Amino acid sequence: MMFSEEPRKNLLLVSSSTVYGRGYLDHVESEIRGALAGLERVLFVPFALYDRDAYAAKAKHRFRQMGFVLESVHENPGQRPVKEAQAIFIGGGNTFRLLKALYDYDLLETIRNRVEAGVPFIGSSAGSIVACPTLKTTKDMPVVQPPSFDALHLVNFQISPHYLDPDPNSTHMGETQEERIIQYLEENDRPVVGLREGTMLRVHQGSIVLRGDSSARVFRRGHRPAEVPPGTDLSGVAATMGTQ
Repeated sequence: MMFSEEPRKNLLLVSSSTVYGRGYLDHVESEIRGALAGLERVLFVPFALYDRDAYAAKAKHRFRQMGFVLESVHENPGQRPVKEAQAIFIGGGNTFRLLKALYDYDLLETIRNRVEAGVPFIGSSAGSIVACPTLKTTKDMPVVQPPSFDALHLVNFQISPHYLDPDPNSTHMGETQEERIIQYLEENDRPVVGLREGTMLRVHQGSIVLRGDSSARVFRRGHRPAEVPPGTDLSGVAATMGTQ
């Protein structure tokens, strides 16, 4: 399976909304401004955290600093805000809680249709995972049970955010993130991008480009993991990956 996307899609899929030593969304401000160029309003989806009011207030303040008006879908739940949205931002938190709420409010198909029509979409952490076909590559605890693992399917691959490399000096005997991704590939034939902190994927004009200050790790069934540097267009990665 290859990495590919339709030219009309405009997505920014971020590993984490905060990195060490910087504030909320500081490390992705320029990317957000680029994705939202020419727009004024953003619809926020705060369902990944329990306190939606506090989460929305935090996001509103940060987007106001960037020159955008942010409205939260939880303040006016239903299809209309999504259908009228200039752009959509889904924040991080618990992926199971987020996906369940998207089902509860019947927003999956509406968001998918809007993004496929060219409405910019920004996802961070859990928001990036639900942009994928399923939430099967999340590391979150299933604190609630969504009716399905099927997610927005805005891209044709999976993301594993907050990717951590194995620590050779650690005495921890649990599974590494790489081992968990390999387990996923034993049961599913869909590529996985391990996004390290400070990295993101920019899906725009048919390309899928890694941005940020670190490389990413790409996994495909039957192939050795590939280390890809910033600036790489993932649509060309599959052809260069060696077999195991």
